[in-house]
Amino acid sequence: MNNLAFSWNILSDLTTMWSYDFMAHAFEAGTVVAVVAGIIGYFVVLRRSSFAAHALSHAGFAGAAGAVLLGINPIFGLFAFTSVGAVLIGILGRKAASRDVQIGVVLAFLLGVGVLFISLYQGYATEAYSLLFGEILGISVGDVWTTLITGTLVLAVFAAMYRPLLFTSLDEDIAEGKGVPVFGIGLAFMLLIAAATSIAVQVVGVLLIFALMVTPAAIAARVARRPFQGMLISAGIALCATWISLFISFYLPYPVSFFITAITFVLYALVRFSTR
Repeated sequence: MNNLAFSWNILSDLTTMWSYDFMAHAFEAGTVVAVVAGIIGYFVVLRRSSFAAHALSHAGFAGAAGAVLLGINPIFGLFAFTSVGAVLIGILGRKAASRDVQIGVVLAFLLGVGVLFISLYQGYATEAYSLLFGEILGISVGDVWTTLITGTLVLAVFAAMYRPLLFTSLDEDIAEGKGVPVFGIGLAFMLLIAAATSIAVQVVGVLLIFALMVTPAAIAARVARRPFQGMLISAGIALCATWISLFISFYLPYPVSFFITAITFVLYALVRFSTR
């Protein structure tokens, strides 16, 4: 990224790195995104909704393309389409564990709409395409505040619905028999995934959303004994992977998203083969 050399003095290196506004903003936004993605991602894995997170990220790209066509910030279109996709998936598939067909149908439809938007746009949709692989080093102060506010709201709503969400995640049938509003909880959680996906896309992009939303949570699910412990491990892994990747990418001319995916994959492989 620049002509600075790694000095092996970590404190000095960090001070130098944070003297650049774009790196400070990247660390700020990356911290929020990693914590939110790690916590929400644990329940994504617990509810076997990984395909849903993947589908919503692609639906978000369609929304970003539509926003570019209308001449507005792609992030707004991304969030709008992930929310619409979340509602459609929630309505069409009442049970979280049996939504694959509905998710596939919604994904195909929204991707088709995205292709239409891109074909209608006469210019080069650079902003929309940049969301495919993330653009964390291009985050502005306004983006940091948007990420912080959105992430705080997501975690506040998550905390409010934690107990019924955990109940329905462990056994939807028993929860429904006990009078828990399974459909409403499921729909609300899909919207939380949509919001978490929208802010995570800035870091790892549409195509690599699993790196922060699913892989750390998959690791935590294999080593944690309790849900709360799992959320902490998942968020911690996502956070460390993001920080380390930003640090490395400051000195090497390679994308941050590559290092995040590589670190989380290696960790998952190590845990996977050591806990068989």
